[in-house]
Amino acid sequence: MWKTPTGTRLQAMNLYSSHTHNSGPFPSKPPSLNKIILSRKPPTARVRAAGAKFKGTHMREKQLAEMIEKKVMEAKEVCGEDEKSDGCKVAWDEVEEVSQAKADLRRKLEKQDPLEYFCLDHPETDECRIYED
Repeated sequence: MWKTPTGTRLQAMNLYSSHTHNSGPFPSKPPSLNKIILSRKPPTARVRAAGAKFKGTHMREKQLAEMIEKKVMEAKEVCGEDEKSDGCKVAWDEVEEVSQAKADLRRKLEKQDPLEYFCLDHPETDECRIYED
């Protein structure tokens, strides 16, 4: 048993079966590779498709859609009967700006390469190495 500098106790793991019949310091037979592999949890898939979205991205898109609806209602209230007033023009400009922000978000998501996400999680892989001349 060891202690780390922070005081955490660590204990060595015995990878070999306790049912060895060898009296020496080393077991007579190493554990089965299948036993070790099958005892591990299966890896979770982290591959993201080109259209994959993160929770934050989905929330941002939803917020922008709600904001567009809110701004449209505000613009209709402000305009009322006088659609040529300065207040009406400003209100519809706000609707246009929020709509443009949502369109920019969608365009940005379409241009992203799914390999970028993979390389963020696995920078050491051959697909993600960057070679300089």
